[in-house]
Amino acid sequence: MTLQGKTVLVTGGSGGIGKETARGLARLGAGVVLVGRDAARARAAADELRTDTGNDEIHILTADVSRRDDLHRLAEEVTARHPTLDVLVNNVGVTMARRTLTDDGIETTFAANVIAPYTLTRLLLPALTRAKAARVVNITGGVPRGRLDLNNLQGEQSFVGLSHYNQTKLALMAMSYTFAERLTGTGVTLNVAYPGHAYTSMNRNLTTATYPAIARPIVPLLRLAMPVVYGHRAVVKASRSSIHLAADPRVAGVNRTYFNTRSRPTPWPEAVLDPANRDAIWALCEQLAG
Repeated sequence: MTLQGKTVLVTGGSGGIGKETARGLARLGAGVVLVGRDAARARAAADELRTDTGNDEIHILTADVSRRDDLHRLAEEVTARHPTLDVLVNNVGVTMARRTLTDDGIETTFAANVIAPYTLTRLLLPALTRAKAARVVNITGGVPRGRLDLNNLQGEQSFVGLSHYNQTKLALMAMSYTFAERLTGTGVTLNVAYPGHAYTSMNRNLTTATYPAIARPIVPLLRLAMPVVYGHRAVVKASRSSIHLAADPRVAGVNRTYFNTRSRPTPWPEAVLDPANRDAIWALCEQLAG
């Protein structure tokens, strides 16, 4: 497998699964653009990856992908520097302890986990279609199953951080399914990867209030166990499905497919297969993206 001469962009690339995904793609020879919210952290990540991989073509751009203005600025900067984009990895994942709204009036978790990949993919489509057989990889996470509550997609009626995170990742998958259908015939494919569980900075920063009430008594135990069970090795393992979808020639031409932690196609959740759910999520994305 090689990505020599290819350009890939990874959101949330300054830490966790995103950084390990970027590391793997850099080792394959890709020019990598890391997108992070904190410039200092992104620079440190890029320096680390250049040293580790021997690949000097690792660059950073900063943006808060939960903000509409930042997404538009990011897309403009990407296309100005890289008129052709071969791979877009929408990796960012956000969990909030309490319900907050962005400057655009969108619930923050939904903005980052659903609206951001929708908007960025649309904005970067010209650069992606200029590439030969470009790929979009959307990263789900948490426990993306169960039903989609269309009346509570932005936590309007009830909000528990981790439960809402799971809902947004399920909504991301529904949006991705529809987006992939619409990309048919463009030369751009879109697939979803499930990374599995890993102990990242997002997990470390979870407060007790972020957990469902039934789990809160065991949060201290979880904080002791998570680094051991889902530490660095798990983070590296969690990046494999992303790297596979971004680089493996066996995935060329594959579209609208959900891949598990072993990089194998797996059935979509029933909620994603429901056309009513997909239509509702797509309409909301169109509305909120502006």
